[in-house]
Amino acid sequence: MSRLLASVRSEAEAMQVLRCGADIIDCKDPADGALGALPAVVIRRIVARVAGRRPVSATAGNACNSMRELANRVAQTGDCGVDYVKVGLFSPDNLGGQLRALAPFATTHALIAVCFAELDYPPDMLPRLADCGIHGVMVDTAEKGSGSLTRRWSLGRISDFVQQSQELNLLSGVAGRVGLDDLPSLILCNADYIGFRSALCGGERSEAIDETAVLRIRRAMPAQHHSGPQRQIGSAQP
Repeated sequence: MSRLLASVRSEAEAMQVLRCGADIIDCKDPADGALGALPAVVIRRIVARVAGRRPVSATAGNACNSMRELANRVAQTGDCGVDYVKVGLFSPDNLGGQLRALAPFATTHALIAVCFAELDYPPDMLPRLADCGIHGVMVDTAEKGSGSLTRRWSLGRISDFVQQSQELNLLSGVAGRVGLDDLPSLILCNADYIGFRSALCGGERSEAIDETAVLRIRRAMPAQHHSGPQRQIGSAQP
C-alpha cells in the first residue's frame, strides 16, 4: 500500500502537510534542482517540530564534485536527526565509486538512493544497492519541466522497478511531477511511497504548499494508519 511523501521547504510547510495527513515528510529545496538540500538548521527545526509523529527524510543535495564531498553531505544530513537520507545517483558510469563512498554510512543511516528516469544505469544496479546495505531506492525525474515520471517510464517499467526493489527488501518509491491524473495507475504499481511536490502547490513546485491540494492528493490515496510501521517505514536509525 503506497504512502504519501510530501516534500517541504520549511517548518510551516511541514506542519501543513502533517495536518493534511502526509505519511512521510521530506525536507528539500525545490528551488535548487531535483534534490536541492535545505540548510541543516532548517532540517533540524523540521525534525523537532514533527517530533516523531511521522518519519522525516532529507535530501543530501545535487551532484557532487567528488566522492569525499558526497560522504560529507551524507554525514551532515544524517546528523540532523532525520529517519532517511536521500542520496542522488547522478553518475551512472561511476555507480561503484558512489556506493563505495556510501557504504560506511549504510550501517548507521537509512539511505535512500535516488535514480533518475532520464539516465541509464547498469542493469544490476538494484542488487548492488542491496548488497551495499542501502535501505531503499526511488526513481524520480531530474528535469522537472519535462512532465510526469509516467511520460519517461511506462507503467510496466515502473511496476518492474518496484517489484524488483521489494524482492531485494529495498523500500521503493516513485516521484517526478506526479499529479492526480497519474495516481490511479501509480497506486496499482504498489510502491511503498509516492512522492509529491508540484501537485501540492497547485502545479508549480516553487510555490507555497496549498492545503486544499494536499487534501485532494490525500483523499485519492489509500487511507493509512499510523499505529505502527509497515515495510520498515518509520524510524530506521539504529
